Amino acid sequence: MGPDAVPEIELPPELRPTDGRFGSGPSKVRQEAVAALAAAAPTYLGTSHRQAPVKSVVRRLRQGLTSLLSLPDGYEVVLGNGGTTAFWDAAAFGLVEHRAQHLSFGEFSSKFAAVTAAAPFLDAPQVIESAPGTHPEPEANAGVDVYAFPHNETSTGVAMEVRRPVGADGLVLVDATSAAAGLHVDSTQFDAYYFAPQKGFASDGGLWVAALSPAAVERIAGIKSSGRWAPSFLDLSIAVENSRLDQTYNTPALATLFLMVNQLEWILEQGGLAWSTSRCDRSAEIVYGWAEATSYATPFVAKPADRSHVVATIDLAQEIDATTVAKVLRANGIVDTESYRKLGRNQLRIAMFVAIKPDDLATLTRAIDFIADHLAA
Repeated sequence: MGPDAVPEIELPPELRPTDGRFGSGPSKVRQEAVAALAAAAPTYLGTSHRQAPVKSVVRRLRQGLTSLLSLPDGYEVVLGNGGTTAFWDAAAFGLVEHRAQHLSFGEFSSKFAAVTAAAPFLDAPQVIESAPGTHPEPEANAGVDVYAFPHNETSTGVAMEVRRPVGADGLVLVDATSAAAGLHVDSTQFDAYYFAPQKGFASDGGLWVAALSPAAVERIAGIKSSGRWAPSFLDLSIAVENSRLDQTYNTPALATLFLMVNQLEWILEQGGLAWSTSRCDRSAEIVYGWAEATSYATPFVAKPADRSHVVATIDLAQEIDATTVAKVLRANGIVDTESYRKLGRNQLRIAMFVAIKPDDLATLTRAIDFIADHLAA
């Protein structure tokens, strides 16, 4: 059998989840949301984003997220095009005054640090690193005006609590791209909680959304008035101005907006953040419980308190090749369980976002056992 060949292992019907999408982004999109979009298409898709039908969807997004996150008075929901990567650039222009501190413990947390390090108008950032599978802690620093870290590091499956560093005066910027809607958060502990909607909010990419505190909005206005130039596309003061009008500065992907709002309102109807986080907790219990009880699988993140409840990283014993397991799963219609490409481990990475049914995750673990048994035979 050649290196690219896939063993012919067919899963029996009882080992096939009702939905085979377990990717960590883009994530599973609920079929009910797709059907709702199709029904709305004749009067929604292909219409102006500055007219009532689309502006009402943006308004529902802003109001719904305010409710979901229990945002305190004065906090605002702001959005723009480009995804989280664009928000990092926008934050470098409009939220970091002089110097940022970054916690770097995986691919995505390191990328924001690289942005502020490259910005010629900012001082070199303070970067606090730890090994993949762990996370460092922020440290109060009088010379820092922004503390930046992810709520969940998607590449490694590490989650950390969102809390302001003791004794720190700077803004707290939290990358919530894979955490939002799946992990509990206290909104008083951040000044910007930003994300793209292609993970927990079961939509497509290309949009960034941020919950901003009054201090963050004030910082944006202050940097703008200081005369610092920013491209209009990345100017957060323009994003704030347009969001208050329930629109984006330039034309957004209307399907992305619609799918996110459908997911958001579905979560609110079920019970809000308490419901969605408990559903992800249940999924995490299933996946990590299976890994701990299985002889050939081990959770990559050693400390249980640091294990993500939205993205699980599971190491496999060397005799069970994870790449082959993922290929066999894909051949059976179960997709996107491959490990993060740069981590380089014999590992599966399994999304547990709120749209993914816990029972489907339980079926997935049994399917992996079935494949492992055949590979070991």
